[in-house]
Amino acid sequence: MKIIMLGAPGAGKGTQAKMIADKYSLPHVSTGDIFRANLKEGTELGKKAKEYMDKGALVPDELTVEILLDRVAKDDCKNGYVLDGFPRTIPQAEVLDSELKKLGDAVDLAIDVEVPDENIVRRMSGRRACLKCGATYHVEYIPPKKEGICDDCGEPLVQRDDDKEETVKKRLSVYHEQTQPLIDYYTKKGILKTVDGTKDMKDVFADITAVIDAV
Repeated sequence: MKIIMLGAPGAGKGTQAKMIADKYSLPHVSTGDIFRANLKEGTELGKKAKEYMDKGALVPDELTVEILLDRVAKDDCKNGYVLDGFPRTIPQAEVLDSELKKLGDAVDLAIDVEVPDENIVRRMSGRRACLKCGATYHVEYIPPKKEGICDDCGEPLVQRDDDKEETVKKRLSVYHEQTQPLIDYYTKKGILKTVDGTKDMKDVFADITAVIDAV
């Protein structure tokens, strides 16, 4: 079973991808992790990617797909995998499809974890972190006992730049522009399933497993 996870930043798709991987004994394939591994190991593909990254340029789709295919060609992926963070754009999806087709393969399922923008802004902009011990809180859902102070070590809590409302809104805007069209792309292929990501994490997972088990 080859599964692609879709959803806006903060929709919880990464968490769900890990849970799917655990339940169905599939590798959780995150493009971020693959890049880091190739860079760390100094592979030929990693060196090629580094040339672009050092210039502050985006790694081209063809190279990203090459690095991804190199990962999914490994033995642990022979029964399938869960793709998290790729594809992000239609061209990436098309390159992935054409390369898989050459191998006589195809994506089985694309799961969209759907959460309205306002929920994501509230979720992410409410996050607070302790830079000293790494504890995380949420002003609404997991507040500290004393406002702005870490329960564990008493240090002040901060809002990370990534979680600031204007940053979250900008990331959502990029998502809608680039990644949202993938919803239509996989719908036309007849493999898209949408789950309500506003529910409790366990309920979202139950909905996802129902979708997977029905395939």
